[in-house]
Order: sequence, then structure tokens, then C-alpha cells
Amino acid sequence: MDEQPPAGQTPGGGPDPEPEVRPLVVEGVVLAACLLLIIGAYHTIMGLAAVIDEKFYVPPGDYAYRLDIMAWGWVHVGLGVIVVAAGLNLFRGPRWARVVGIAVASLSAVQNFLFTPYYAVWSVLVIALDVLVIWSLAGYGHQVAHKVYGAPL
Repeated sequence: MDEQPPAGQTPGGGPDPEPEVRPLVVEGVVLAACLLLIIGAYHTIMGLAAVIDEKFYVPPGDYAYRLDIMAWGWVHVGLGVIVVAAGLNLFRGPRWARVVGIAVASLSAVQNFLFTPYYAVWSVLVIALDVLVIWSLAGYGHQVAHKVYGAPL
């Protein structure tokens, strides 16, 4: 039976090679964090527009997911606060922040898909930004976070 090398060493006895840090990956996480802050601001603005003036959005005639405009407004404001919090935590570099960032961007995309009949152009713009955030965060591994931010292994 082959013996396994000790943790932190290669089969030849040397230390594990340092993970390669590609600038595009690191910049992608910074981009994702900044985009989450912008998306959160967009959600808050969209929500406040609905809460302040219920006639700002024109409700669709026959829509399965039709909610009161005020309800949509509060959903947007609440999600906006959550998205901003996720974006701020991404700058700290923990693994859970990347997972939360992907989950929050996914939730934002679904919520904007359901909101599309109310304000299509704005919703499609936010969905595109959400997809970019998910792509940026999915390619960022824990080894790279350790090397860049000093995150614990």
C-alpha cells in the first residue's frame, strides 16, 4: 500500500507548490464585491421608488406573480440591504462570503426575473450584473484567498 505524504508536502518530499494567483481572478472578486454594492444600491433605489410613489411602476394586466407595488418595493429594499452586506463582506475575504455572494446574486437574479413585467430594462440590467458576479465568484478558490488575503487554510 502506498504511503501518503504528510500534509503540506508533495510525494517527492518537498512542500506543496504555491497556488498560482491569476490577476484576473483576484480582480474578478474585487469586481464582484463592487458590483454587489452597486446592485444593492439599485435594489434600494428601485424599492424606494415603489414605496414613495406607487404609480411609478405600471402593474402588468395579467401576471401570475403580481404583487402589490408597495410589497415589491419593500422586497427590493430588503434585498438591497442584504446584497450590500454581502458585497462588504467580500472585501474581507472569507470563504463563506463568496458562497453568500453567489447565493445573494442568484436570489437577486430570480427576484428581478419575477419583476421584469414591471420594469423590463432595469431588471435585465440587474440580471446581467448578477450573472457577472456569479461568474466572478465561482472561479475564485480558497487557496488563492489564502495567498492574497492571508485567509486561514
